Amino acid sequence: MTDRVVTRFAPSPTGFLHIGGARTALFNWLYARRMGGTMLLRIEDTDRERSTDAAVQAIIEGLDWLGLKADGEPVSQFARAARHREVAEELVAAGKAYYCYASPAELDEMREKAKAEKRPPRYDGRWRDRDPSEAPAGVAPVIRIKAPQEGETLVRDVVQGDVRFPNKDLDDFILLRSDGTPTYMHAVVVDDHDMGVTHIIRGDDHLTNAGRQTLIYQAMGWDVPVMAHIPLIHGADGAKLSKRHGALGVDAYRGMGYLPKALLNYLVRLGWSHGDDEVMSIENMISWFDTADINKGAARFDFAKLDAINGHWIRGSSDDDLVETLMVERDHLPNGDILRQQDDATVRARLGAAMAGLKERAKTLVELTESSAYLFAQRPLSLDEKAADILANGGRDILRDLVPVLNEVTDWSAGPLEVAIKGFAESSGLKLGKIAQPLRAALTGRSTSPGVYDVLAVLGREETLGRLQDQMSA
Repeated sequence: MTDRVVTRFAPSPTGFLHIGGARTALFNWLYARRMGGTMLLRIEDTDRERSTDAAVQAIIEGLDWLGLKADGEPVSQFARAARHREVAEELVAAGKAYYCYASPAELDEMREKAKAEKRPPRYDGRWRDRDPSEAPAGVAPVIRIKAPQEGETLVRDVVQGDVRFPNKDLDDFILLRSDGTPTYMHAVVVDDHDMGVTHIIRGDDHLTNAGRQTLIYQAMGWDVPVMAHIPLIHGADGAKLSKRHGALGVDAYRGMGYLPKALLNYLVRLGWSHGDDEVMSIENMISWFDTADINKGAARFDFAKLDAINGHWIRGSSDDDLVETLMVERDHLPNGDILRQQDDATVRARLGAAMAGLKERAKTLVELTESSAYLFAQRPLSLDEKAADILANGGRDILRDLVPVLNEVTDWSAGPLEVAIKGFAESSGLKLGKIAQPLRAALTGRSTSPGVYDVLAVLGREETLGRLQDQMSA
């Protein structure tokens, strides 16, 4: 076996890159990066009825958005069917596999008999040692592996420990169907060997496959890769992850306004940990990740924790980076049209000026975009219910008294504006909150916003006074 680590991510293109698949890809990518190796991408597209080009594209785009780009071009499993047949026939020639001519009726009979005897259905090996010359005319055979009938097959798993499979339970499973197409079990082994895969990191729902796949490796005299079967992700209630828990495509998380680095930070902690560290950069993950630290138990998906981590990464991002991120992501956000109300240069400039205040409150890019709406709103602003109440209940009177004070401010920036408003509060005997509330309502249409001095400064003198006048005239 080569010293160089080669991992692989091998999704079926029957839908989008779902969140569990993204975590599997992440673990493979991190381990390859940590060990100075490579992660390959194989598209397991042998199910021709359900595999689509659109799904392949969605998987690749999802990986690219997350920053988990594979090394080299994707490999199509379907395109390798001739190689799968070749290996199956090689095993027949070596006496490690055989042609089986059992008819569907015979197989049904075996199943019924097993059911009646209350035992698992197993192929009874009736063609295991028969000469193909006895084959009935016109029956296309399958190729079955000649599995050992005694003893056990050992899978040494980095996460699960030693797992032993009694060989009597593995039976002579099919490698090649009667139409010449390979079974999943067979194709995976041939592909992993030919691609030079040294480490298989995948969900523990594949653990039962590992015993059968090990038999194929052994029959071919190939090295068995190191295996790490990782626990599945469950919902917060402990049930298997479903759409109501968050078993959605990566594209859906993009639409919900999560940053790739935050999503990766959250996913890496589902089933793996590094001390008590909750927040970690990609660089941290690469230097710390090891399959030996993966937990055996199922991880639980929790949107509240994901939101908290995403909010952390938003606050920790530079204002310029967030502006650029919003400009790129607006096409994927449900409220992205907010960022198209003005020309791009204006949108960038206003976002940049306001970002320091905006990002402190937002947990997602959707929230960040929503809170920026006041920057681009058309006059007169529409008010939400709370803002309308504030202005209707004495707020407009306060604004009428305040506007002459604001008209006198010559340096329209947060500092001088704060001095002017505090002076007005003192002279009028009002608390600052009593002044800030109607100001915020009139300038943003909402009862919550970034600091009101920042809002005044970002909007500028002309727009601020215009919005205040609109509300006083209402």
